[in-house]
Amino acid sequence: MTDYFYEPSKGHGLAFNPFKAIVAPRPIGWISTVSTSGQPNLAPYSFFNAMCDVPPLLYFSTSATRKDSLNNAEATGEFVVNFVGAAQAIAMNATSATVPHGVDEFELAGLTPLPSVVVKPPRVGGAIASMECKVTRVMRLEDSRGVPIDGWIVIGEVVGVHIDSTYLQDGIFDTAAARPVARCGYRGDYVEVNRIFEMIRPA
Repeated sequence: MTDYFYEPSKGHGLAFNPFKAIVAPRPIGWISTVSTSGQPNLAPYSFFNAMCDVPPLLYFSTSATRKDSLNNAEATGEFVVNFVGAAQAIAMNATSATVPHGVDEFELAGLTPLPSVVVKPPRVGGAIASMECKVTRVMRLEDSRGVPIDGWIVIGEVVGVHIDSTYLQDGIFDTAAARPVARCGYRGDYVEVNRIFEMIRPA
């Protein structure tokens, strides 16, 4: 086996940057927020994941510019993470479009906003699951030298969970049946999870 090595600060020397393709698949956080004036916003983030289970903490991260999801979550202290299954993939992709400030992505993608219980941002009608979150921290990211970069992370505590009961089998969430969609890097690479295998951790 030969080892291709590069230092990111000096360039990768390949046709396309492999970073996002190596860190894959990445779950998609379909984040809904509202502005302080009540304008809804919906956008997908593939730099997203769980951080802790007790209490349940999630994060999403944005780079390059401060986007509406970040600004809204920081200003209101709330957001909702909506599950992206295969049936929602096309609508999710539609909400990734760069549109002028104030455009309603729910309307753009033909989605129905549903009221949340604990927080103000709506959840996505038809989503297999949605998690209502309260912001615990917003941080600007730094590089290894401690220099701030154009990237931010939003951490939230899950304070309410909605699950389509069709996907609950004997009290277990049926991930394979839900067919979550994840990002695999490069321009439009995605994967659908539809098969689960089990490996029990050694004692």
